[in-house]
Amino acid sequence: MTNSFWSLVPAIVAIVLALCTKEVYSSLFIGIVIGGIFYAIDAASGFAGFFNHVFKDGMISQLSDSWNVGILVFLVVLGTMVALMNRAGGSAAFGNWAKKHIKTKAGAQVATICLGILIFIDDYFNCLTVGSVMKPVTDKYGVSKSKLAYLIDATAAPVCIIAPISSWAAAVSGFVSEGENGISLFCKAIPFNFYAFFTLIMMFAMVFMRFEYGTMSAYEKALDSMANEDSEPESSTEDNSKNGKVIDLVLPIVLLIVFCVLGMIYTGGFFSAQVPGENEGEMVANSSYLNFIEAFAGSDASVGLVLGSFAAFILTLLFYIPRKVLSFKASMLCIPDGFKAMVPAILILTLAWTLKAMTDSLGAASYVAGLVEGSAKGFQNFLPAIIFVIALFLAFATGTSWGTFGILIPICIAAFPEGGLRIISISACMAGAVCGDHISPISDTTIMASAGAQCDHVNHVSTQLPYAFSVAAVSFVTYIVAGFTQSMGIVASALISWVVGLAVLFAFLIFMKKKVSKK
Repeated sequence: MTNSFWSLVPAIVAIVLALCTKEVYSSLFIGIVIGGIFYAIDAASGFAGFFNHVFKDGMISQLSDSWNVGILVFLVVLGTMVALMNRAGGSAAFGNWAKKHIKTKAGAQVATICLGILIFIDDYFNCLTVGSVMKPVTDKYGVSKSKLAYLIDATAAPVCIIAPISSWAAAVSGFVSEGENGISLFCKAIPFNFYAFFTLIMMFAMVFMRFEYGTMSAYEKALDSMANEDSEPESSTEDNSKNGKVIDLVLPIVLLIVFCVLGMIYTGGFFSAQVPGENEGEMVANSSYLNFIEAFAGSDASVGLVLGSFAAFILTLLFYIPRKVLSFKASMLCIPDGFKAMVPAILILTLAWTLKAMTDSLGAASYVAGLVEGSAKGFQNFLPAIIFVIALFLAFATGTSWGTFGILIPICIAAFPEGGLRIISISACMAGAVCGDHISPISDTTIMASAGAQCDHVNHVSTQLPYAFSVAAVSFVTYIVAGFTQSMGIVASALISWVVGLAVLFAFLIFMKKKVSKK
């Protein structure tokens, strides 16, 4: 069952069950059990082998992984920061400020999208920060939790994958073979990342065209009749909601952004003049010293985000307590509150990571890599579209876009040492991985977008699927155009592809609006 289609079955079963039963915990666990059974059958290890593989090699191993632990700590600190801002009254104050400056439901959605675009450093940070800041405003104007979760999710990974200074750019550059400039290759691929750009364009277009379709429309229509412009943001958990100021929300967010960036470049060696050399005990000049881009490319996002969030947390306490916005005791009570708020996300992440470990042990990566290598030989002009679909499916089934990068980008580089088709194929790989990550129920960013919007996870997945698949279909057509026009030169190919892609996207949106209006 290893290195075959069976290796993808556990993830497929978990996804189908989650969408059918609307219950994600048991669905993920059943997928994990199936993966463990398949592994035990191939290894002929019996029940003991199955039990050890699921819990020791799977769940315990994932929870002891330093990267995963860092992400969980970062989640808890962010949850604590959100609890602090709520207790200090910052969220309520921002809601009151929004009454004067954001007048409509469309304005609330545009503000959410713009904030998501501005926080391009990391998708995890984006998901939880945008949700905590904008939820009081979107609640006030009748934006459903499902729509807020979609706006958060669609401005997390899609923004990070087109930002040269982000944890995603650093990840992609790390998968490029030695001797090549990964950041340079990443930047060249940005114009062809159609899924990311079209997702952002579609969000703005739908806000201004004022329509929804699919299951999302039911949630939005239900809230339209309940929206009350005079309602106050929820403040039942806030100790100081009446005395809070907008700065009590804005400053902690700014501190998070600044120190998370500093934490990431610190782990990349930005502040170190020397680094260990090849020989034991040898110290050599750091080539990335005072080079921001190189430091970011070499950063450890997990550690950097933990360091940055802890620094922001301490400084926020120093900002609140001396001003008597919050007492020390009330501030410390926010720590368990923040942890409790993140328990659902942590549990889903743990199960999702364990499921990924099951598919990895069954050789899902090598199976998909073989499919890609086989398709690369006979369909060169269709290769970008084929890469896009395979990357989408792999990221959707495994819940990881970074893992997809690691599998497909080296293959694209090996298949096409140079030329426009190489750039377009690498971009198609990144776009497909982001799309699959965007729509996968077991993706960590999808899970955290649900947590940030306080939306039921399965509702978030089911409501955003029609939107994501629509953009994916348009992107697929655009990559076919790019594949056939790449011989005309990289600039001409990009221009023609963009014109065709935008035409198809807006034609689709106009068609859907007319269809919804008739209904």
